[in-house]
Amino acid sequence: MSTLEGRKRLQLLGLLSPATFVIGLFFIAPLVIMATYSMLEPGLYGGVEWNFYPDNFGRVLGWADGTLEEFDPVYLEIILRSFKLAAITVFLTLLVCYPAAFWVARQPEKMRNFCMFLITLPFFTSLIIRLYAWVLILRPSGFINTTLLALGINTPINLIYTETAVLIGMTYIFIPFMFMPVYASVEKLDRRLLEASADLGASRWQSFWKIIFPMTLPGVAAGSIIVFIPSLGNFIVPSLLGGAQVLMIGSLVEQQFLAARNWPFGAALAMLLMVAVLICLILNVLAQNRNKAGVS
Repeated sequence: MSTLEGRKRLQLLGLLSPATFVIGLFFIAPLVIMATYSMLEPGLYGGVEWNFYPDNFGRVLGWADGTLEEFDPVYLEIILRSFKLAAITVFLTLLVCYPAAFWVARQPEKMRNFCMFLITLPFFTSLIIRLYAWVLILRPSGFINTTLLALGINTPINLIYTETAVLIGMTYIFIPFMFMPVYASVEKLDRRLLEASADLGASRWQSFWKIIFPMTLPGVAAGSIIVFIPSLGNFIVPSLLGGAQVLMIGSLVEQQFLAARNWPFGAALAMLLMVAVLICLILNVLAQNRNKAGVS
């Protein structure tokens, strides 16, 4: 029996070794480097000085020494704006995908497959090209304002380089990421429960809140996490559609590494972003465990 257990352990070790090596090399090692840089002193002309320097975090959280790094509330404003835009993106994608998932789930199999193909179709095109298409649509001489001028509205709408443009871009990009888990939950719905609730006199609104929404909540939660995390650290959409007017934490990290060459502060911002993501994941796991305990 011990020999059999030893063989199983060796087989398990052999199966997990490649994945462990890849995760350690491409995730854990860069994370350790980033955490190390976040605690070092910034170099005068870029790079780092190998001196312990926690004031990189103090520049955001309030304990900077006032010499090399100074506390500036603008960084907290950028972080809060990032959370706000990410949360609104989650809400908008859910608002689009939730009813769409129900509609697709009711279609014949061929139609469902075609709809799934349309949902994944944007992945066949470069993200940059799709975002530049939105730039052409939203700019002052773009499609929207040209249409409004043709309709006799002489005042163009300022859409580009605003939070609205950033929300439009991120909602457009992350719709497939929300749709897939929500659709998977909707497809597993037991229609007999809905028929039973209707037979017992429940209204459609009561059936939705008592049966449909709790059963699709795991998909909603998974989609929200999948959308919220990349939205929080996104820097491509704010750079192209928000410009200098809408700065998010991802764009700020990019600026610190490439333009300002302040690698320790950029690493500190990245670590704060990582902690925020980790907290969101922990809250999601705790909420799921609480729901499972309530059901049991």
